[in-house]
Amino acid sequence: MLNGFVDWPAKFTARYRELGYWRSETLGQLLRTQAWATPTQVALVDGERRWTYRELDEHADCLAAGLRALGIERQQRILVHLPNIAEFLPLCFALFRIGAIPVLALPAHRESEIVDLAHISESVAYVIADTHLGFDYRTLARSVCEKAANLQHVVVVGDAQEFVSLTDIEARAVEAPANEMAEPDPHEVALLLLSGGTTGSPKLIPRTHDDYVYNVRASAAAAALDRATRYLVSLPIAHNFALGCPGALGTLYAGGTVVFCGDPSPDTAFPLIEKEKITVTALIPPLVLLWLEATEWTTEDLSSLQWLQAGGARLKAETAARIEPVLGCRLQQVYGMAEGLLNFTGLDDPDDLVVNTQGRPLAADDEVRIVDRDDTEVNEGEIGELQVRGPYTIRGYYRAEEYNRQAFTADGFYRTGDLVRRLPSGHFVVEGRSKDVINRGGDKVPVEEVENHLLAHPAVRDVAMVGVPDETLGERSCACIIASGAAPTLAELNAYLGGLGLAAFKLPDRLVVLDHFPTTRLGKVNKQALAEHVGSVSLELPT
Repeated sequence: MLNGFVDWPAKFTARYRELGYWRSETLGQLLRTQAWATPTQVALVDGERRWTYRELDEHADCLAAGLRALGIERQQRILVHLPNIAEFLPLCFALFRIGAIPVLALPAHRESEIVDLAHISESVAYVIADTHLGFDYRTLARSVCEKAANLQHVVVVGDAQEFVSLTDIEARAVEAPANEMAEPDPHEVALLLLSGGTTGSPKLIPRTHDDYVYNVRASAAAAALDRATRYLVSLPIAHNFALGCPGALGTLYAGGTVVFCGDPSPDTAFPLIEKEKITVTALIPPLVLLWLEATEWTTEDLSSLQWLQAGGARLKAETAARIEPVLGCRLQQVYGMAEGLLNFTGLDDPDDLVVNTQGRPLAADDEVRIVDRDDTEVNEGEIGELQVRGPYTIRGYYRAEEYNRQAFTADGFYRTGDLVRRLPSGHFVVEGRSKDVINRGGDKVPVEEVENHLLAHPAVRDVAMVGVPDETLGERSCACIIASGAAPTLAELNAYLGGLGLAAFKLPDRLVVLDHFPTTRLGKVNKQALAEHVGSVSLELPT
C-alpha cells in the first residue's frame, strides 16, 4: 500500500465489498471491458481524430509498455499536466494498467503549483503538452525541473525539443510487451486528485481503483449514460467533475463517445455540439450564464443536447430555471467534491427540486450529518456544516497527517466546510462555506496560500483575503491589505504574484487598503466583518 495513504478501517472495507460497492475492478479494466463488448464503437473524438474502443484500448496498452520500458514502476507518481486533448485518456489508462499513479494538475496551474505538487507527490515524471492557448509548457518544465530534483523525465505531447515525446514512449513498447503486465491491486491508489484546499500547500486526494470505479459507475447510472451518449468534455478533464462524475470515464464505462472541447466558450463548444450531436455536457455556473447569453446570437443547432449538468458552485435558481426554455435541454445539478461525496438531482425529479436544490447523495451508504460549530447535529432543515463518510469518500489526504486531524473527525467523517440544509426529500441546498476558501466560479482559491505570498511583498505589512459576491462568478476575491509605506496597486500585486508562478485564477480581483482589520474578541481578524465592510467601499478594478 502507498506510504501516506489513509485506508478505510477493515470493517468498512468488508462492508463495502459485501454490499457490492467495491467489486475488485480496476480503472484499466473499465476500458478493456468496453473494448471487448463494442470494439468498433467510436470511443474518442478530438477534432478530426477518431478512435474506436479497440484502438483506444490498444493505444493504452502500447503506452503502458513504453512507460515500463522508460522505467516507470508500480505506485510511482506521474505528474500529468495536460489540456483537453485526446492523449490524456490513453496515457491515464496506461498508468492505471501498470499501477503507476497519475497526479492530475489543471491546465491553469503554473510554476508555484506544479513545483509544490512535484514535491509533495515525489513524482518521477512530468507529462505536458508542448503549447496550448499560446502558453509554452516546455519553458515551464525547464523551470520546474530546476526546483524539483525528483523529476527524472519530462514527456511532451507534440514537439518535445530536448525532452522525451509521447511518440517516443510508444516506440519503446517493443522493449516491454503489454502482455507481461500484471493488473494492480484494486484497493491500491489509482490516482491523486487536487483539492481546492484552504492551506498554503496543496492537498492531494488519493482515490483507489475500488472507490473510483464505483464513483464512475454510479455517476453514469445517475446521469443515465448509455451507448448513445455523446459527452462533450467542456471543463478541464483533469477536474473530477469532467473526469469521473460521470464525465469522460463514465461515458466510456457506459460505452458512449467522448468528444474533446479545447475550451468551453460558446464559439468553440456550440459548433461541436451541432457537428458531433452532443447529448450531455457539464459546466460551472459562470459558463452556464455565458451559454445562455450566447443563444441570443448563435446560429448552431443545439437540439441534440438532452442534459446539461451544472456543478462546481451553487447555481442560482433564476439561472437554473432558464436552462430548459433557452437551451432546450434538461438540467441536472451535481454537487460534490473530489474528496468523494456526490449529490445529483434525479432525472425524474420535479422542476422545483431540480431548480432549487443541489441534489441528494449518490449512495445509500453515504453517511451524512449536518452539525454546528461544536459538531452537534442541527435540527432537520437547519443550516450547518456537512460532514460525510462513505464508500467513495476518502479517510485522509495523502501525506498530510497533521492536517488530517482537523479535516476529519475522530470517527472518520470528512469535514466538507460546506454549509447546507437538508429538505425532507433528502436533497441538499448549499448555503455557503465555513472554510477559508473562495469559490470563484468553481475554481477554489486557497486563501492562506495567496495571503502568504502577498505577505512577502515589501509594500504589504498585513493582508486578509475575503470573497465578495459576484453575479457571474458567485464570488470574487478581494485582497485587503495594510500597507508598509506607499500602498501598492492591484496591478503591481498581481504582477508580483504572477511572477511567483501563481495560477491566474488565484490572483485577487479587487484591492482594498485599510489602516487596520476588524478583530474578534480573541484578537483574530474578523473576516465576516471585513467582507461586510469591503462590500460597502469603493473597490479597485484590475488594470
